[in-house]
Amino acid sequence: MYWDAEMECMPREELDQLKLRRLKETVFRVYAFVPHYRDKMDAAGIKPYDIQTLEDIKYLPFTTKQDLRDNYPFGLFAVPMSDVVRIHSSSGTTGKPTVVGYTKKDLYTWTELMARALTCAGATRHSMIQNAYGYGLFTGGLGVHYGAERICASVIPSSGGNTKRQVMLMQDFGTTLITCTPSYALYMYEVMQEMGISPRDLKLKAGIFGAEPWTESMRRDIEARLGIDAYDIYGLSEIIGPGVAIECPQKKGLHLFEDHFMPEIIDPGSGEVLPPGAEGELVITTLTKEALPVIRYRTRDLTSLDYQGCSCGRSHVRMHKVMGRSDDMIIIRGVNVFPSMVESVLLSIPGVEPHYLLIVDRVGTLDELEVWVEVSEKVFSDQVKKLEELGKLIRKELEGTLGIGVKVRLVEPRSIERSEGKAKRIIDRRKL
Repeated sequence: MYWDAEMECMPREELDQLKLRRLKETVFRVYAFVPHYRDKMDAAGIKPYDIQTLEDIKYLPFTTKQDLRDNYPFGLFAVPMSDVVRIHSSSGTTGKPTVVGYTKKDLYTWTELMARALTCAGATRHSMIQNAYGYGLFTGGLGVHYGAERICASVIPSSGGNTKRQVMLMQDFGTTLITCTPSYALYMYEVMQEMGISPRDLKLKAGIFGAEPWTESMRRDIEARLGIDAYDIYGLSEIIGPGVAIECPQKKGLHLFEDHFMPEIIDPGSGEVLPPGAEGELVITTLTKEALPVIRYRTRDLTSLDYQGCSCGRSHVRMHKVMGRSDDMIIIRGVNVFPSMVESVLLSIPGVEPHYLLIVDRVGTLDELEVWVEVSEKVFSDQVKKLEELGKLIRKELEGTLGIGVKVRLVEPRSIERSEGKAKRIIDRRKL
């Protein structure tokens, strides 16, 4: 199913022509109306008319989250505030929040993109969509909500939290599609068990999960436990919110909607543009945003791009599931470690729950990594010898994957704190 078949299945040559026209328009707009971009382009010796091909984008300066913070709150807006009809922002837990604005046209674009995304994952006007993303300044809740209403689906704006009530709503309202973070979906399953409810007794058929990286192993776990199809969705507030990319039923990458966003993959260290298929940091340029057009935004998300056609018929590039973040990466004794690497190992071992913590500490001059791993009720009640054997197996597999020594602590079920939003995976106790 397609929401906008003409655009979603546009031949590559036509799509690239559309992208180039919109890229040129965007570069002229930011140069004319955003002093920050004009100053950076002048410093780099670049003028808007220098951009004549899609490849010329590499000459434009990058934008980072710090640029948004330095221009807090509205310094990067390209329209007067009288044209801004909605404002969202990040939580600002590590400093000033990043603020994003939308014109009326921006909200229409976002709504259409989310309608496209939901339809891509199988939602229809007959769907009962329970939206458990947070509403408010976070873009997730309202982004999904408007898209769901656009396709005339029934929307349950449950927002995050109050998990027993979420399960009750699924039962009573006949929810067919759930939207939330993947870690929260697994927590919902635990609460269902506590309530004596089987997911098979619900009408739930699918889930759209995003806002945090998650592995194929976690997908298999969610699908097996909840008995649903689990789809990955991608977006970020600085670009537009959810709806930048989503999986189709083939689940072989997320279609990134190139008529609105131009992606690149760069080496996160050097900033050099990498060829198609190479793994690196995703950089996105918005092509249609009015209030907050963004040039070459460094997402810090690590992925790769596949420009080969998809059997679903969509022509837009597919991005691999995000495998981690360059700023979530922890370096231990010179080795780069991502939570997703640990998660893949843990979920391949029977008796291990998909809840874990990476505790990093410095003993003397040496960094140490301890992985706390929840085990199932059955395993936790086993003999001490069996628990010791499981711990040794986990340590062996982790050390083989990571290439460094690791301590493993097996902890009882439900002892690691659950999150109704993004799961916290790392506690770094080092004073670096």
